[in-house]
Amino acid sequence: MSVSLQVLYPVTEQTNFDYNYYFATHMKLVAETFGDHLDSTLVTKGVAGGVDKAAGYYAIATMIFKNQSAMDLALSRAGPVMEDIANYTNTEPVLLIGEVVS
Repeated sequence: MSVSLQVLYPVTEQTNFDYNYYFATHMKLVAETFGDHLDSTLVTKGVAGGVDKAAGYYAIATMIFKNQSAMDLALSRAGPVMEDIANYTNTEPVLLIGEVVS
């Protein structure tokens, strides 16, 4: 069964997020680091949290892996990806690991 790893970047008054760096550099690093273990990625840039409501997240990155073993292997190599976070944000990412059901 496919599994997903979602990384959510919450917005707070004390945080910032460099979208240019994230899209141009960080996501390329993710692809290079996770390599063949990664089936696909989808990044959603937060623009609103509803009608007339600010977005609660800067972005949500969804990475799909063939199975748990593939994700485990990818995450075992995640050191450079994790170290790069400080280069584009000071918010603390929230992780959600799940089974892909549709």
